[in-house]
Amino acid sequence: MTQKITLSIPDLLHEKLKEWRNSFNFSKMFQDTLTEAIQKKEAFQKRFSEDFDMPEIIKRLKQEKLIWEKKYYQLGKEAALNWAKVAHYEDLLYVVRFNGTYELISDPNMNEYFEQIYNSTDLVKYAKSGSVDHEQLFIDGWFNGIFEFWNQVKEKL
Repeated sequence: MTQKITLSIPDLLHEKLKEWRNSFNFSKMFQDTLTEAIQKKEAFQKRFSEDFDMPEIIKRLKQEKLIWEKKYYQLGKEAALNWAKVAHYEDLLYVVRFNGTYELISDPNMNEYFEQIYNSTDLVKYAKSGSVDHEQLFIDGWFNGIFEFWNQVKEKL
């Protein structure tokens, strides 16, 4: 059984196709080319999976990911503790009561602080590239650091 598909080609190529339509079996050409491309992909995948110990690679990458995540989370937590040590009571309350965790970085009261943090770390590079993971991990660590600090001091105030 055969299936029909629709292909899009540029106008110039379409003009050439009309010109050479009687000289070629375009359907057969497409089938042969597509079959060859698929066979190459399948052969590559097979060779890739045979040449590498995929479970070992995945295990290594998982470990690297955990280290990477911990780095940015810990960076955020340390920055938060440094900020909290010198923050005014009103500022601490503001952050502790803040709704919308990730919006804090663009909040008018905290924007300047986070700009300084981003510029002093490699976070500015990732923020510009649109990579969300670094920023989220940093902010998660930052808020965790703030709440740990707050829980230590609030009963003593």
